[in-house]
Amino acid sequence: MSKYIHKSHNVSVLLYHFICPAKYRKVIFDHEVEETLKVICLEIAKRYEISFLEIGIDKDHVHFLIQSVPKYSITQIIRIIKSITTKKIFVKHPQVKEQLWGWGVLV
Repeated sequence: MSKYIHKSHNVSVLLYHFICPAKYRKVIFDHEVEETLKVICLEIAKRYEISFLEIGIDKDHVHFLIQSVPKYSITQIIRIIKSITTKKIFVKHPQVKEQLWGWGVLV
């Protein structure tokens, strides 16, 4: 559950529910990609002041329940999450990139 975040000059409870569909709603999230995504999100949480309260994964989209500090706008949070997770999933699972783009992965 969410907690109050106490900083030197403020106390905040900012919760965001973000839904991220795969490109063209293609079915790309299998068990391996799901585990990789969760590990990447834990790395993001350590680096940035973003807490992932829940991550729900379906076959063609992901639900994030995120808590953050007022330091980041929602646009910045989404940009951080989408860019980092996409890059790392494409590196670890090149078949996902091939599935989405329809052509082989360039090395």
